[in-house]
Amino acid sequence: MTKNLISLGGSLPVDNVQALAGTELKDVPDRYVRSELEYDNDVVSTDNDVEIPVIDLSRLLNQKSASDELAKFHSACLDWGFFQLMNHGVSEEVIEKMKVDMEDFFRLPLEEKKVYGQLPDSIEGYGQAFVKSDEQKLEWADMHLLITIPFKERNMRFWPNNPTSFRESVNKFSKDVQEVAMCLIGLMARNLGLESQVLTKPFENCIQSVRMNYYPPCRYSDKVLGLTPHSDASSLTLVLQVNQVNGLQIKKNGKWFPVKPILGAFVVNIVQIRHFRVWESLKALLHGYFIFSVVSRVAVSNTPVSACPTRTHNPDTTPTLLQIFALYHIVDVQIMTNGVYKSIEHRVVINPDKERLSIAVFHDPEISAIIEPVQDLVKKHGARYKTVRHADFLNQSINNKLDSKTFLDQFKL
Repeated sequence: MTKNLISLGGSLPVDNVQALAGTELKDVPDRYVRSELEYDNDVVSTDNDVEIPVIDLSRLLNQKSASDELAKFHSACLDWGFFQLMNHGVSEEVIEKMKVDMEDFFRLPLEEKKVYGQLPDSIEGYGQAFVKSDEQKLEWADMHLLITIPFKERNMRFWPNNPTSFRESVNKFSKDVQEVAMCLIGLMARNLGLESQVLTKPFENCIQSVRMNYYPPCRYSDKVLGLTPHSDASSLTLVLQVNQVNGLQIKKNGKWFPVKPILGAFVVNIVQIRHFRVWESLKALLHGYFIFSVVSRVAVSNTPVSACPTRTHNPDTTPTLLQIFALYHIVDVQIMTNGVYKSIEHRVVINPDKERLSIAVFHDPEISAIIEPVQDLVKKHGARYKTVRHADFLNQSINNKLDSKTFLDQFKL
């Protein structure tokens, strides 16, 4: 793996949460206790009838219904930053195989999973993400992270061969979701009056990572968090919700709204949009273009991937569209659109009785890419954010993981 990728990660070793949850805890260890939850009165009940928008990909691809559905899609991006995607076209067989193999991996004995444990200064492997100090509050979760694209960056040391079909399942899953993602990005371009390649081309040399999350139940669930409130630093995120247990929440108007999964749908999170200097000639056209992130993905759909706009597929450079997951983030878009599209905070809460599993897939441009506001918006309102190197942006994002509310302030002018 390249030095650039390695330098962005690294995590101090901590106790395994799955093993900890299996003991007779009289209380939660202090490092997991979130005192802010004691005054957490801004959570909307799951019985509330307010739900995030639902978008139908088959209607986006249908000439008769595309106009209305594109309008709904644009509104969802502006008002929520999240939506659920129906009829996406990934086969039930591929989804179910990925789910089963992931569940089987987390059922392995701890010592066997540790074979694929994180190494110093590496973002990959089994453990907990981005633990930077001994004082840092910890998340009630374990994870296994893999770099899947570019292929040359794959480190098979971290790819389990038990279950025996695990590697094949991850490979197939990531490729199929990529097709859906690129399709959606192309449709976004169409919605902006652009050729699809205007938005898809910058991702030809992207970095893709897949993060498998295991959130054990906790009898003291009102004291812990599975995922700290944050806005993702990736451009595209997709989360496949593996076992239909609620936990994902998004923040809107100061309230935390639970994302209630629809069977067979992706929960899509509008993530960061990146602008490359090599696209100077396109700046005048891109009035706040964005790329989305799918957040919590759940089952299957009926729209075949082949129905999406065609593109040239190069397995060595083409990104996998897993950040569709389903849910993983939107910080960059705030810089890129000069503040027009806002970063959406989200978090994961813990169920007192049931485990929760999810798969998040992230897509990023090359480490050397430059992020900057779109020129059209700068002309109208003046630049509100600095131009920043992608590598610097990611490093700052990781270092500020537990302080996402003030993260973007570092880039304001």
